[in-house]
Amino acid sequence: MTTQIDRSTDISDPTVRRYEDVRDLLPDVANPTPIVRLGRILGDRRAYLKLEWMNPFGSVKDRAAAAMLRGLDARGELDGRALVEASSGNTAIALAALAARLGLEIAVAVPDGVPEEKKVLLRMLGAEVWETPDDLCPIDHPKDGAIAVARALAASEGGSRYVHVDQYENADNVRAHYETTGPEIWRQTDGRIRTFYAGLGTTGTVVGVGRFLKERDPSIRIVAIEPEPGHRLPGLKSFAEAKQPGILDWDVIDEVVTVGDDAAYAMTKRLFREEALIVGPSTGAVVHAMSVDDGGVAVGISPDSGTKYTSYFVDVLGDEGIPPV
Repeated sequence: MTTQIDRSTDISDPTVRRYEDVRDLLPDVANPTPIVRLGRILGDRRAYLKLEWMNPFGSVKDRAAAAMLRGLDARGELDGRALVEASSGNTAIALAALAARLGLEIAVAVPDGVPEEKKVLLRMLGAEVWETPDDLCPIDHPKDGAIAVARALAASEGGSRYVHVDQYENADNVRAHYETTGPEIWRQTDGRIRTFYAGLGTTGTVVGVGRFLKERDPSIRIVAIEPEPGHRLPGLKSFAEAKQPGILDWDVIDEVVTVGDDAAYAMTKRLFREEALIVGPSTGAVVHAMSVDDGGVAVGISPDSGTKYTSYFVDVLGDEGIPPV
């Protein structure tokens, strides 16, 4: 007797959290990442964090990585070539995970200061990791060495081996957030959002979300968080030491708040201990900016979790918690 296999359930069904492919876990308006109110740190204010580390590969960059790969494929630019990208970790991890699923090779140039945890994850996903000192870059952009390496690799061998994803210039980075993150936030706040906060990095998130929200209500404030020069906040960029991305649109941004490392890490510790949110240090920078600005119903982006930064947090803790000898 031949056993008949029932294939009727071989289809992704978010209503029961069943998926045939990890890529089906990527968020959209019908299946958004959550927003969580900061009830202890920000009290009675209607201020929320959008937990982008709930994405399948652990960060807000999952959205952009998927959109950029779809764009490259639609334009016929993949064509059997390996991927190459410059990244402080999160975009690279998302691209490496998607490349592994698609059977593509990937090389990643990472700048000085990327946590060891991220480099290990990249190698676990099969990525070729190029650790890049900052002084490879021209003097006027001393923090862009990894970008220079990625562009050199893309141009090598007549451009036949690699395709450069180029998140700093790729319009699909912005489009991902215009089409998903922005509509999700609008729906999750019932259209009542008054202020949106996000860090400055590639600027895809702040521009894409900001553009969507401004089209719904031009009075919504878009606040960008920039670190100080020489910072230790992976994923964020100070444009005093890095070239502005081609996708940056200053017309979308109403205000830029500069946050130092000490304030960002202090707030990160508070988020762990008062809100039980295991977040990365760039989230601390975002919430610090939110804490000094009562902007009505507010949403800030929490780009990734703190599990990728435990080696950094050793310095934050110092001797705390170590029993006396």
